[in-house]
Amino acid sequence: MAAKLKTAVLGATGYSGFELTRLLLRHPRVEKPVLLSRSADGKTPANLADIFPALAGNGNGSYPLQLLSWEALKEQGVGLLFLATPHEASRALAPEALNHGLRVIDLSGAWRLQNAENRAVYKFQDEGSAQAVEFMKQAVYGLPELHREKIVSAKIVANPGCYATSVILGLAPLVQSKIIDREKGIISDSKSGVSGAGKEPTAKTHFVSVADNLSAYGVFGHRHLGEMLEQLDLNAGEVTFTPHLLPIPRGILSTIYVHLNREMKASEVEEVFRKFYAGKPWVRVFANPKLPEIQFSVNSNYCDIGFALAKDGRRLIVVSCIDNLVKGAAGQAVQNMNVMYGWGEEEGLN
Repeated sequence: MAAKLKTAVLGATGYSGFELTRLLLRHPRVEKPVLLSRSADGKTPANLADIFPALAGNGNGSYPLQLLSWEALKEQGVGLLFLATPHEASRALAPEALNHGLRVIDLSGAWRLQNAENRAVYKFQDEGSAQAVEFMKQAVYGLPELHREKIVSAKIVANPGCYATSVILGLAPLVQSKIIDREKGIISDSKSGVSGAGKEPTAKTHFVSVADNLSAYGVFGHRHLGEMLEQLDLNAGEVTFTPHLLPIPRGILSTIYVHLNREMKASEVEEVFRKFYAGKPWVRVFANPKLPEIQFSVNSNYCDIGFALAKDGRRLIVVSCIDNLVKGAAGQAVQNMNVMYGWGEEEGLN
């Protein structure tokens, strides 16, 4: 059997980083990952199991956190670095990693957007610099269902945002088939569990704010909108995207409203989806009229897609569900790794 890949995870103490670590620990082609910390102030626990006790016991051993050192990673034979770090941190770290001969999968939004107007929402300090412009050219948007061929040879893969993943996968077959009446606009009403907001608590994510509540946020200004526009080749005026916070730990449900440019039958619409996703193992197309629910895809790497067509054959509602920490983050990162190294997309994810 071929030697196993040595990986490292920077940011394993966050929700997505921890989910990624758990997936890598059970991947048949990957050695136990090196877990990294950037903190030298002594505040970060020495062992990941101290933060997430679910790792402790059962003879699994320890999960030490070591300070980031490019020299140490080289000595340990690490070939792939996962960055589960804040956007600004990834902007600095990803180019450094490539300079030290590592391939990178970045879970942040640092390198997802090619259009400077869409990137403006992040307010990157290095925006427009020669290094950032050059590095951006190398970044591949890590949605395997759309960009598998480019991901294979990529040195830097920009893992998509969670909302963006659910909406892009729900719309891509319709957009590419050119059956949407774009002049009438597209509306996506998306709802996410609280883990999508990250591990750091805020006034809006405390239990007393979230429990028994449903709230909209980021209206006309959410950072994932730019990804949808770029990947679907749509204009800002054609898409209205409203995210909401659900009082559940994880999961995303996007309800997407479109008008078709011709009258169609439900069987024809279903065929558009099935043809587009044939051979793509992590998208499940539900037979009409069954619709996905968050509980069907939670804790899995699936994106579940279903739809309902109005009696007039022109108004279509698409429902797309994912787990925001798996297909929306860590699972998709592992799927991208599988593609990069020529493995089956399902390895380590079943």
